[in-house]
Amino acid sequence: MNKDEKSGTWLNTAVTGMTLASFFSDAGHEMATAILPLFLIALGAPAAALGTIEGVADGVSSFVKLASGWFSDRIGRRKPIAVSGYVLTGLTTGLFALATTWPHVLLARAIGWFGRGIRGPVRDAMLTDSVPAEARGRAFGFHRAGDTLGAITGPLIALGLVTLLAGHTTKEVAYRQVFLITLIPGILSALSFGLLVRERSRPANHGAGLFKAIGGLPRRFKLMLVGVGIFGAGDFAHSLLTLRAAQVLAPQLGAGVAGQVAIALYVLHNVLYAAMSYPIGALADRVGKRGLLALGYGIAAVMGVGWMVLPLSVWMLGALFALGGTFIAAEDALEGALAADLLPEDARGTGFGVLATVNGLGDLLSSVIVGVLWTAVNPQAGFGYATILFSIGAVVIWRLK
Repeated sequence: MNKDEKSGTWLNTAVTGMTLASFFSDAGHEMATAILPLFLIALGAPAAALGTIEGVADGVSSFVKLASGWFSDRIGRRKPIAVSGYVLTGLTTGLFALATTWPHVLLARAIGWFGRGIRGPVRDAMLTDSVPAEARGRAFGFHRAGDTLGAITGPLIALGLVTLLAGHTTKEVAYRQVFLITLIPGILSALSFGLLVRERSRPANHGAGLFKAIGGLPRRFKLMLVGVGIFGAGDFAHSLLTLRAAQVLAPQLGAGVAGQVAIALYVLHNVLYAAMSYPIGALADRVGKRGLLALGYGIAAVMGVGWMVLPLSVWMLGALFALGGTFIAAEDALEGALAADLLPEDARGTGFGVLATVNGLGDLLSSVIVGVLWTAVNPQAGFGYATILFSIGAVVIWRLK
Protein backbone atom coordinates (compact mmCIF):
# COMPACT_ATOMS: atom_id res chain seq x y z
CA MET A 1 0.00 0.00 0.00
CA ASN A 2 1.06 3.59 -0.47
CA LYS A 3 1.52 6.01 2.43
CA ASP A 4 -2.03 7.39 2.17
CA GLU A 5 -3.54 3.90 2.39
CA LYS A 6 -1.43 2.93 5.40
CA SER A 7 -2.62 5.98 7.29
CA GLY A 8 -6.23 5.08 6.53
CA THR A 9 -6.87 8.14 4.35
CA TRP A 10 -9.39 7.38 1.61
CA LEU A 11 -9.18 10.69 -0.29
CA ASN A 12 -5.66 10.12 -1.59
CA THR A 13 -3.76 10.92 -4.80
CA ALA A 14 -4.98 7.79 -6.58
CA VAL A 15 -8.65 8.49 -5.84
CA THR A 16 -8.16 12.13 -6.88
CA GLY A 17 -6.44 11.14 -10.13
CA MET A 18 -9.14 8.62 -11.05
CA THR A 19 -11.85 11.15 -10.22
CA LEU A 20 -10.24 13.86 -12.37
CA ALA A 21 -9.83 11.41 -15.25
CA SER A 22 -13.50 10.52 -15.06
CA PHE A 23 -14.47 14.19 -14.74
CA PHE A 24 -12.69 15.15 -17.95
CA SER A 25 -13.79 12.01 -19.80
CA ASP A 26 -17.44 12.51 -18.88
CA ALA A 27 -17.25 16.20 -19.77
CA GLY A 28 -16.09 15.24 -23.24
CA HIS A 29 -18.46 12.42 -24.06
CA GLU A 30 -21.46 14.05 -22.36
CA MET A 31 -20.91 17.15 -24.50
CA ALA A 32 -21.40 14.79 -27.42
CA THR A 33 -24.25 12.81 -25.81
CA ALA A 34 -26.26 15.95 -24.98
CA ILE A 35 -26.46 17.04 -28.60
CA LEU A 36 -26.40 13.60 -30.21
CA PRO A 37 -30.23 13.19 -30.34
CA LEU A 38 -30.53 16.63 -31.96
CA PHE A 39 -27.73 15.83 -34.42
CA LEU A 40 -29.50 12.60 -35.38
CA ILE A 41 -32.73 14.54 -35.93
CA ALA A 42 -30.79 16.86 -38.25
CA LEU A 43 -29.54 13.79 -40.15
CA GLY A 44 -33.11 12.49 -40.44
CA ALA A 45 -32.53 9.39 -38.29
CA PRO A 46 -35.51 7.67 -36.51
CA ALA A 47 -35.81 7.17 -32.75
CA ALA A 48 -34.89 3.50 -33.18
CA ALA A 49 -31.51 4.63 -34.54
CA LEU A 50 -30.62 6.34 -31.26
CA GLY A 51 -31.60 3.28 -29.25
CA THR A 52 -29.58 1.07 -31.61
CA ILE A 53 -26.51 3.32 -31.44
CA GLU A 54 -26.51 3.43 -27.66
CA GLY A 55 -27.38 -0.23 -27.27
CA VAL A 56 -24.82 -1.60 -29.73
CA ALA A 57 -22.09 0.64 -28.31
CA ASP A 58 -22.91 -0.54 -24.79
CA GLY A 59 -22.93 -4.13 -26.02
CA VAL A 60 -19.44 -3.76 -27.53
CA SER A 61 -18.30 -2.18 -24.28
CA SER A 62 -19.73 -5.03 -22.24
CA PHE A 63 -17.83 -7.77 -24.05
CA VAL A 64 -14.44 -6.10 -23.73
CA LYS A 65 -15.05 -5.26 -20.06
CA LEU A 66 -15.08 -8.94 -19.21
CA ALA A 67 -11.86 -9.61 -21.10
CA SER A 68 -9.99 -6.56 -19.80
CA GLY A 69 -10.87 -7.23 -16.15
CA TRP A 70 -9.79 -10.87 -16.37
CA PHE A 71 -6.63 -9.97 -18.34
CA SER A 72 -5.61 -7.41 -15.71
CA ASP A 73 -5.83 -10.13 -13.02
CA ARG A 74 -3.84 -12.48 -15.23
CA ILE A 75 -0.93 -10.11 -15.99
CA GLY A 76 -0.94 -8.28 -12.65
CA ARG A 77 -1.16 -4.85 -14.36
CA ARG A 78 -4.12 -2.51 -14.66
CA LYS A 79 -2.90 1.04 -15.31
CA PRO A 80 -1.76 0.64 -18.96
CA ILE A 81 -5.16 -0.79 -19.86
CA ALA A 82 -6.97 2.08 -18.13
CA VAL A 83 -4.90 4.82 -19.77
CA SER A 84 -5.35 3.25 -23.22
CA GLY A 85 -9.10 3.22 -22.69
CA TYR A 86 -9.21 6.91 -21.76
CA VAL A 87 -7.14 7.80 -24.83
CA LEU A 88 -9.41 5.85 -27.18
CA THR A 89 -12.66 7.24 -25.76
CA GLY A 90 -11.28 10.79 -25.75
CA LEU A 91 -10.30 10.72 -29.39
CA THR A 92 -13.33 9.04 -30.94
CA THR A 93 -16.04 11.48 -29.82
CA GLY A 94 -14.48 13.93 -32.25
CA LEU A 95 -15.22 11.50 -35.09
CA PHE A 96 -18.94 12.34 -34.82
CA ALA A 97 -18.06 15.56 -36.63
CA LEU A 98 -17.32 13.55 -39.79
CA ALA A 99 -20.59 11.57 -39.81
CA THR A 100 -23.02 11.99 -42.70
CA THR A 101 -25.42 9.15 -41.79
CA TRP A 102 -26.39 7.55 -38.48
CA PRO A 103 -24.39 4.32 -39.14
CA HIS A 104 -21.25 6.50 -39.14
CA VAL A 105 -22.23 7.70 -35.66
CA LEU A 106 -22.81 4.08 -34.63
CA LEU A 107 -19.30 3.09 -35.74
CA ALA A 108 -17.61 5.98 -33.92
CA ARG A 109 -19.66 5.39 -30.76
CA ALA A 110 -18.79 1.69 -30.78
CA ILE A 111 -15.05 2.45 -31.07
CA GLY A 112 -15.24 4.97 -28.24
CA TRP A 113 -17.20 2.61 -26.03
CA PHE A 114 -14.63 -0.11 -26.70
CA GLY A 115 -12.15 2.21 -24.97
CA ARG A 116 -14.62 2.95 -22.21
CA GLY A 117 -15.17 -0.77 -21.73
CA ILE A 118 -11.54 -1.78 -21.30
CA ARG A 119 -10.87 0.93 -18.72
CA GLY A 120 -13.93 0.53 -16.45
CA PRO A 121 -13.30 -2.76 -14.59
CA VAL A 122 -9.59 -2.12 -14.10
CA ARG A 123 -10.24 1.39 -12.79
CA ASP A 124 -12.83 0.10 -10.31
CA ALA A 125 -10.43 -2.60 -9.13
CA MET A 126 -7.69 0.02 -8.67
CA LEU A 127 -10.14 2.26 -6.81
CA THR A 128 -11.01 -0.62 -4.45
CA ASP A 129 -7.31 -1.32 -3.83
CA SER A 130 -6.63 2.36 -3.07
CA VAL A 131 -8.89 2.83 -0.03
CA PRO A 132 -9.67 1.11 3.31
CA ALA A 133 -12.55 -1.38 3.20
CA GLU A 134 -14.71 0.72 5.53
CA ALA A 135 -14.54 3.71 3.14
CA ARG A 136 -15.48 2.03 -0.14
CA GLY A 137 -18.94 3.62 -0.29
CA ARG A 138 -17.42 7.08 0.13
CA ALA A 139 -14.67 6.43 -2.42
CA PHE A 140 -17.04 5.08 -5.07
CA GLY A 141 -19.56 7.83 -4.32
CA PHE A 142 -16.89 10.54 -4.54
CA HIS A 143 -15.58 9.12 -7.80
CA ARG A 144 -19.06 8.92 -9.30
CA ALA A 145 -19.77 12.48 -8.13
CA GLY A 146 -16.61 13.62 -9.92
CA ASP A 147 -17.44 11.97 -13.19
CA THR A 148 -20.98 13.30 -12.95
CA LEU A 149 -19.70 16.84 -12.41
CA GLY A 150 -18.06 16.28 -15.77
CA ALA A 151 -21.41 15.09 -17.08
CA ILE A 152 -22.93 18.39 -15.87
CA THR A 153 -20.14 20.52 -17.26
CA GLY A 154 -20.22 18.82 -20.65
CA PRO A 155 -23.87 19.49 -21.56
CA LEU A 156 -23.61 23.07 -20.19
CA ILE A 157 -20.64 23.72 -22.45
CA ALA A 158 -22.47 22.05 -25.34
CA LEU A 159 -25.57 24.19 -24.73
CA GLY A 160 -23.50 27.38 -24.59
CA LEU A 161 -21.53 26.50 -27.69
CA VAL A 162 -24.60 25.51 -29.72
CA THR A 163 -26.34 28.75 -28.72
CA LEU A 164 -23.25 30.78 -29.65
CA LEU A 165 -22.41 28.98 -32.88
CA ALA A 166 -25.99 28.67 -34.15
CA GLY A 167 -26.03 32.42 -34.72
CA HIS A 168 -23.19 32.11 -37.22
CA THR A 169 -23.88 28.82 -38.96
CA THR A 170 -26.47 26.06 -39.30
CA LYS A 171 -27.35 23.91 -36.30
CA GLU A 172 -25.86 20.83 -37.96
CA VAL A 173 -22.52 22.55 -38.49
CA ALA A 174 -22.62 23.86 -34.91
CA TYR A 175 -23.10 20.31 -33.64
CA ARG A 176 -20.10 19.14 -35.67
CA GLN A 177 -17.93 21.90 -34.23
CA VAL A 178 -18.91 20.92 -30.67
CA PHE A 179 -17.94 17.32 -31.41
CA LEU A 180 -14.45 18.48 -32.40
CA ILE A 181 -14.07 20.47 -29.16
CA THR A 182 -14.70 17.31 -27.13
CA LEU A 183 -11.14 16.26 -28.00
CA ILE A 184 -9.77 18.69 -25.38
CA PRO A 185 -11.30 17.12 -22.24
CA GLY A 186 -10.72 13.69 -23.74
CA ILE A 187 -6.97 14.22 -23.84
CA LEU A 188 -6.95 15.76 -20.34
CA SER A 189 -8.65 12.64 -18.95
CA ALA A 190 -5.86 10.36 -20.14
CA LEU A 191 -3.20 12.73 -18.78
CA SER A 192 -4.89 12.89 -15.35
CA PHE A 193 -4.90 9.12 -14.96
CA GLY A 194 -1.44 8.64 -16.40
CA LEU A 195 0.27 11.28 -14.26
CA LEU A 196 -1.56 11.02 -10.92
CA VAL A 197 -2.49 7.37 -10.44
CA ARG A 198 0.23 5.01 -9.26
CA GLU A 199 -0.47 1.32 -9.56
CA ARG A 200 0.15 -0.93 -6.58
CA SER A 201 2.45 -3.89 -7.28
CA ARG A 202 0.52 -7.14 -7.65
CA PRO A 203 1.53 -10.71 -8.55
CA ALA A 204 0.43 -12.02 -11.94
CA ASN A 205 -2.07 -14.88 -12.04
CA HIS A 206 -1.15 -16.65 -15.29
CA GLY A 207 -2.85 -19.89 -14.33
CA ALA A 208 -6.39 -18.47 -14.16
CA GLY A 209 -8.34 -19.19 -17.34
CA LEU A 210 -11.30 -16.93 -18.10
CA PHE A 211 -14.11 -19.41 -17.45
CA LYS A 212 -12.36 -20.92 -14.44
CA ALA A 213 -11.93 -17.45 -12.96
CA ILE A 214 -15.60 -16.62 -13.54
CA GLY A 215 -16.73 -19.94 -12.05
CA GLY A 216 -14.69 -19.30 -8.93
CA LEU A 217 -16.41 -16.00 -8.09
CA PRO A 218 -18.33 -15.96 -4.77
CA ARG A 219 -21.94 -17.20 -4.73
CA ARG A 220 -23.33 -13.99 -3.18
CA PHE A 221 -21.70 -11.96 -5.91
CA LYS A 222 -23.33 -14.18 -8.55
CA LEU A 223 -26.72 -13.68 -6.88
CA MET A 224 -26.15 -9.94 -6.93
CA LEU A 225 -25.51 -10.21 -10.68
CA VAL A 226 -29.00 -11.67 -11.16
CA GLY A 227 -30.65 -8.55 -9.72
CA VAL A 228 -28.27 -6.22 -11.55
CA GLY A 229 -28.91 -8.04 -14.83
CA ILE A 230 -32.71 -7.90 -14.55
CA PHE A 231 -32.62 -4.21 -13.66
CA GLY A 232 -30.10 -3.52 -16.42
CA ALA A 233 -32.29 -5.13 -19.06
CA GLY A 234 -34.69 -2.22 -18.51
CA ASP A 235 -32.10 0.49 -17.87
CA PHE A 236 -32.17 2.25 -21.25
CA ALA A 237 -29.80 5.06 -22.26
CA HIS A 238 -31.01 8.36 -20.79
CA SER A 239 -30.38 10.19 -24.04
CA LEU A 240 -33.81 8.74 -24.90
CA LEU A 241 -35.24 10.96 -22.15
CA THR A 242 -33.71 13.98 -23.87
CA LEU A 243 -35.28 12.89 -27.16
CA ARG A 244 -38.70 12.39 -25.54
CA ALA A 245 -38.56 15.78 -23.84
CA ALA A 246 -37.68 17.48 -27.14
CA GLN A 247 -40.57 15.72 -28.88
CA VAL A 248 -43.12 16.57 -26.17
CA LEU A 249 -42.14 20.24 -25.94
CA ALA A 250 -41.72 20.94 -29.66
CA PRO A 251 -45.44 21.65 -30.35
CA GLN A 252 -45.50 24.20 -27.49
CA LEU A 253 -42.09 25.83 -27.81
CA GLY A 254 -40.89 25.12 -31.34
CA ALA A 255 -38.19 22.63 -32.25
CA GLY A 256 -35.24 24.93 -31.52
CA VAL A 257 -36.30 26.05 -28.05
CA ALA A 258 -37.57 22.57 -27.20
CA GLY A 259 -34.14 21.16 -28.00
CA GLN A 260 -32.45 23.70 -25.72
CA VAL A 261 -34.88 22.98 -22.88
CA ALA A 262 -34.30 19.24 -23.33
CA ILE A 263 -30.55 19.76 -22.97
CA ALA A 264 -31.14 21.88 -19.85
CA LEU A 265 -33.28 19.08 -18.37
CA TYR A 266 -30.47 16.63 -19.05
CA VAL A 267 -28.15 18.98 -17.14
CA LEU A 268 -30.62 18.90 -14.22
CA HIS A 269 -30.54 15.10 -14.39
CA ASN A 270 -26.76 15.16 -14.08
CA VAL A 271 -26.81 17.76 -11.28
CA LEU A 272 -28.90 15.39 -9.15
CA TYR A 273 -26.63 12.51 -10.18
CA ALA A 274 -23.54 14.41 -8.97
CA ALA A 275 -25.15 15.86 -5.85
CA MET A 276 -26.48 12.52 -4.61
CA SER A 277 -23.55 10.19 -5.42
CA TYR A 278 -21.29 10.96 -2.46
CA PRO A 279 -24.06 11.28 0.19
CA ILE A 280 -25.54 7.95 -0.94
CA GLY A 281 -22.12 6.29 -0.82
CA ALA A 282 -21.32 7.75 2.61
CA LEU A 283 -24.73 6.69 3.96
CA ALA A 284 -24.19 3.18 2.59
CA ASP A 285 -20.96 2.87 4.61
CA ARG A 286 -23.09 3.38 7.72
CA VAL A 287 -26.41 1.62 7.02
CA GLY A 288 -25.56 -0.95 4.35
CA LYS A 289 -25.27 -0.95 0.58
CA ARG A 290 -27.82 -3.61 -0.37
CA GLY A 291 -30.91 -1.82 0.97
CA LEU A 292 -29.96 1.54 -0.52
CA LEU A 293 -29.27 -0.05 -3.90
CA ALA A 294 -32.71 -1.72 -3.85
CA LEU A 295 -34.24 1.67 -2.98
CA GLY A 296 -32.44 3.26 -5.92
CA TYR A 297 -33.85 0.60 -8.24
CA GLY A 298 -37.31 1.34 -6.80
CA ILE A 299 -36.91 5.05 -7.60
CA ALA A 300 -36.22 4.04 -11.21
CA ALA A 301 -39.57 2.21 -11.28
CA VAL A 302 -41.35 5.31 -9.96
CA MET A 303 -39.73 7.37 -12.71
CA GLY A 304 -40.85 4.87 -15.35
CA VAL A 305 -44.46 5.06 -14.17
CA GLY A 306 -44.25 8.87 -14.33
CA TRP A 307 -43.15 8.82 -17.98
CA MET A 308 -46.10 6.58 -18.80
CA VAL A 309 -49.02 8.24 -17.03
CA LEU A 310 -48.23 11.84 -16.02
CA PRO A 311 -48.93 14.97 -18.12
CA LEU A 312 -45.50 15.98 -19.41
CA SER A 313 -45.23 19.71 -18.76
CA VAL A 314 -41.82 21.38 -18.36
CA TRP A 315 -42.11 21.14 -14.55
CA MET A 316 -43.16 17.50 -14.61
CA LEU A 317 -40.33 16.68 -17.00
CA GLY A 318 -37.97 18.37 -14.55
CA ALA A 319 -39.20 16.12 -11.74
CA LEU A 320 -38.79 12.98 -13.86
CA PHE A 321 -35.28 13.94 -14.96
CA ALA A 322 -34.44 14.57 -11.27
CA LEU A 323 -35.64 11.07 -10.34
CA GLY A 324 -33.54 9.69 -13.17
CA GLY A 325 -30.42 11.40 -11.86
CA THR A 326 -31.09 10.19 -8.32
CA PHE A 327 -31.48 6.52 -9.16
CA ILE A 328 -28.42 6.58 -11.42
CA ALA A 329 -26.42 7.98 -8.48
CA ALA A 330 -27.46 5.05 -6.29
CA GLU A 331 -26.90 2.53 -9.07
CA ASP A 332 -23.41 3.70 -10.02
CA ALA A 333 -22.11 4.36 -6.50
CA LEU A 334 -23.49 1.23 -4.84
CA GLU A 335 -23.22 -1.53 -7.43
CA GLY A 336 -19.44 -1.11 -7.48
CA ALA A 337 -19.10 -0.64 -3.73
CA LEU A 338 -21.26 -3.69 -2.97
CA ALA A 339 -19.30 -5.76 -5.49
CA ALA A 340 -16.04 -4.65 -3.85
CA ASP A 341 -17.28 -6.06 -0.54
CA LEU A 342 -18.18 -9.40 -2.13
CA LEU A 343 -15.04 -9.98 -4.24
CA PRO A 344 -11.66 -11.35 -3.11
CA GLU A 345 -8.62 -9.22 -3.96
CA ASP A 346 -7.13 -11.61 -6.53
CA ALA A 347 -10.37 -11.74 -8.55
CA ARG A 348 -11.49 -8.12 -8.49
CA GLY A 349 -10.58 -7.40 -12.08
CA THR A 350 -12.54 -10.44 -13.24
CA GLY A 351 -15.46 -9.67 -10.92
CA PHE A 352 -15.75 -6.06 -11.99
CA GLY A 353 -15.45 -7.20 -15.58
CA VAL A 354 -18.35 -9.63 -15.15
CA LEU A 355 -20.42 -6.95 -13.40
CA ALA A 356 -19.73 -4.49 -16.20
CA THR A 357 -20.52 -7.12 -18.82
CA VAL A 358 -23.88 -7.91 -17.21
CA ASN A 359 -24.65 -4.18 -17.13
CA GLY A 360 -23.54 -3.75 -20.73
CA LEU A 361 -25.64 -6.63 -21.99
CA GLY A 362 -28.58 -5.15 -20.13
CA ASP A 363 -27.91 -1.79 -21.75
CA LEU A 364 -27.82 -3.44 -25.17
CA LEU A 365 -31.17 -5.14 -24.61
CA SER A 366 -32.84 -2.19 -22.92
CA SER A 367 -31.85 0.57 -25.32
CA VAL A 368 -32.67 -1.45 -28.43
CA ILE A 369 -35.96 -2.85 -27.06
CA VAL A 370 -37.16 0.48 -25.67
CA GLY A 371 -36.24 2.22 -28.94
CA VAL A 372 -38.06 -0.39 -31.03
CA LEU A 373 -41.16 -0.37 -28.77
CA TRP A 374 -41.12 3.44 -28.92
CA THR A 375 -41.08 3.42 -32.73
CA ALA A 376 -43.36 0.44 -33.36
CA VAL A 377 -45.97 1.09 -30.62
CA ASN A 378 -45.47 4.30 -28.60
CA PRO A 379 -43.09 5.74 -25.99
CA GLN A 380 -45.32 4.52 -23.14
CA ALA A 381 -44.78 0.91 -24.26
CA GLY A 382 -41.03 1.34 -24.00
CA PHE A 383 -41.21 2.95 -20.57
CA GLY A 384 -43.66 0.27 -19.38
CA TYR A 385 -41.27 -2.51 -20.34
CA ALA A 386 -38.46 -0.76 -18.43
CA THR A 387 -40.60 -0.18 -15.34
CA ILE A 388 -41.47 -3.86 -14.98
CA LEU A 389 -37.80 -4.85 -14.99
CA PHE A 390 -36.82 -2.01 -12.64
CA SER A 391 -39.35 -3.36 -10.12
CA ILE A 392 -38.20 -6.98 -10.36
CA GLY A 393 -34.55 -5.96 -10.03
CA ALA A 394 -35.33 -3.99 -6.87
CA VAL A 395 -37.01 -7.01 -5.27
CA VAL A 396 -34.12 -9.35 -6.14
CA ILE A 397 -31.49 -7.03 -4.62
CA TRP A 398 -33.63 -6.41 -1.53
CA ARG A 399 -33.89 -10.16 -0.92
CA LEU A 400 -30.15 -10.78 -1.42
CA LYS A 401 -28.81 -12.64 1.64
